[in-house]
Amino acid sequence: MDNTKRKPWKLPEGFAIGGVLVAVGFLMQWGVGAVDWNVFSWPANIIVLAVFVLVIVVMHLLRKKVYLFRFIGHYQAAIPALVYAVVLTIIMGLTRQEANGTWLNNMLSFWPFVLIYVYIALILGVIILKRLRTMFNGQRSMFNDIPFLLNHFGLFLALTTATLGNADMQRVRMIAAIGEPEWRALDSHGVVKEMPITIELQKFIMETYDDGSPRRFASEIKVLTKTGKNIETVVDVNKPIEVDGWKIYQYGYDTQMGAQSEISIFELVCDPWLPAVYTGIHMMLAGALCMFVKGGRKRV
Repeated sequence: MDNTKRKPWKLPEGFAIGGVLVAVGFLMQWGVGAVDWNVFSWPANIIVLAVFVLVIVVMHLLRKKVYLFRFIGHYQAAIPALVYAVVLTIIMGLTRQEANGTWLNNMLSFWPFVLIYVYIALILGVIILKRLRTMFNGQRSMFNDIPFLLNHFGLFLALTTATLGNADMQRVRMIAAIGEPEWRALDSHGVVKEMPITIELQKFIMETYDDGSPRRFASEIKVLTKTGKNIETVVDVNKPIEVDGWKIYQYGYDTQMGAQSEISIFELVCDPWLPAVYTGIHMMLAGALCMFVKGGRKRV
């Protein structure tokens, strides 16, 4: 007898599963504290990702023996998971988020929030394998499934790599004075780090409105790298430059000196997983474009 006929789970069971995950998340938050993403720094994150994909494959292979695994691949599981995710994301938007905040003030490390999004990634993985199986079995058209696979796999890739890659992201601030090469920076804990690039401030630029308030500030800099690069460029607010995987942002200056400032404060960010996240986003955009083209052809 088909498992679906014996156990016709629907939306209530889907909401129940999400509710259990949220409850478990609260217990973990109370028992072990917030999620420590530093535990997932390289190579732990790539190992976790490989294990996660393996779990999805095993669930797909055992779908006929374990009804829960089969249910996760249906919309009755996906819709409640999305509802929980939307509610938690709205709470995130309504509460002040701080890097060292607790519970609702640091949702990215809040166990219920993390578990729900892991669950969504799990559902995406199961649905992708389910669609691939029907496609290769000849039950569906490969051409018609391309937009679906691009959208779902792109979202899966963006979710997993953005989450696990967070532990490898480095964000530091550097204070550079005119004519003095600087290679040291401070991390979020105030620890001095020696950087693989050196920045020399050549000129600070400020343009002001008629009332004297700053309209634009930027820095003419020289960047030297351990790989032998010697770059002279301008870093403007919201227009960072990228050198050897590091993005250099214009962050601040000596506000007391104003346009006469002889220092610039730069924020340097390195996110080695960002290309994978962008790949996922581009796949979703390509999927949306394919759906638009398909829709246009049907109307014609």
